[in-house]
Amino acid sequence: MAMRNIRIRMDEELAEGVEECARRLGVTLSGFARQALRDALARCEEAEKQERQVAGYRRIPPTSQEFAIPEDDRVWGNDANETW
Repeated sequence: MAMRNIRIRMDEELAEGVEECARRLGVTLSGFARQALRDALARCEEAEKQERQVAGYRRIPPTSQEFAIPEDDRVWGNDANETW
């Protein structure tokens, strides 16, 4: 995979925190930044999926029975007869 150099600016406090965290994790600054950016992209994609789902339910609301759960299926734990 080809790598591109990207120059970023950050305040001193953030830079020190990033350097310290990368050092503790035993990774390079570049590796730390790449993973942080991958994580941020994943969060962004997840937020977009959630927004699309909400928009879909606004366009076509669920019916009253769509998420109905039979009474027998409303059990917590592994055993319906389990007592505390």
